[in-house]
Amino acid sequence: MDRRLILRFNLMCRAIITAITVTGIVFAAASSTRLSAQSRKAPPSSTQVTQPSPSPSPSTPSTLPPQQKQSALASDTKPTIDPKAEQILRRAVEALGGNNYVNVRSSIGRGLFTSFKDGVSGLPSSFTDYIVYPDRERTEFRSSEGRVIQTNTGAKGWLFDGATRSIKDMKPEQVEDFRFAMRTSVDTLLRNLWRKESGATLSYIGRREAGLARRNEVVRLLYADGLTVEFEFGAKDGLPAKVIYARKDSEGTAAPEEDRFAQYISTNSILAPFIIDHYRAGVQTSRINYQSLDFNAPIAEELFTKPASLKELKVK
Repeated sequence: MDRRLILRFNLMCRAIITAITVTGIVFAAASSTRLSAQSRKAPPSSTQVTQPSPSPSPSTPSTLPPQQKQSALASDTKPTIDPKAEQILRRAVEALGGNNYVNVRSSIGRGLFTSFKDGVSGLPSSFTDYIVYPDRERTEFRSSEGRVIQTNTGAKGWLFDGATRSIKDMKPEQVEDFRFAMRTSVDTLLRNLWRKESGATLSYIGRREAGLARRNEVVRLLYADGLTVEFEFGAKDGLPAKVIYARKDSEGTAAPEEDRFAQYISTNSILAPFIIDHYRAGVQTSRINYQSLDFNAPIAEELFTKPASLKELKVK
């Protein structure tokens, strides 16, 4: 089932690894979304779409002219939805579990996060990820060097760095990373959370080659501010297969990024990908490998509350 955690994992991991690098800790390798990293291996060579569209491609930064962007943001227009695209989304929801998927209110995921550098994987770090929909998430990383916790609640968040034994509020750019992750996730698409944004457009692009005798159905989500996200779903099974978008790095360089989903396993009558690989500019940068997923398990409210002290954090 992937959830906005997919991309959030990539982005959040990148932020965490940056913090760890600054303090001299190296977590299991090298690089970041729901936590994630950034490096990759070339994506499938066949990326031609059978039905070309004049809409902007996520392989380059998507922007609108200032006047058009301002006008789009100011207007209170309802989302525009292509009937074919909506049909693909309904099929995906059914493939993931139908009402069982729709009725998920929380999840607890445990597993291993591995970053890649120059095609070589590092040592994996264990993680526990708590999600309460629609906009709360807490992710804990543990390694031999220490513990890192990142927690987001809507437009706020805090970070615990085990290396410096400090608890800090997130910076605006870190909060924005969380928002970006939500806007580009499969969960936001399939749970219709994107419809809350005025002026968004969902269109059907066509079928795209996805390997030997395989095709993916492609839908494109264009937000009023110009952010473009493409979602691929298996033509045969209807399951989410890939998310493609463009994002600038810390140096301001934009490149295409992908989240690829594999090894779907049924848990509580819900199908979820237990492997999520992240790519940037065609090079693999990370892998999320779930060992367990627990849906609708009770999650204590205090997990998302910023601790007043380190002592209080230990209690939690």
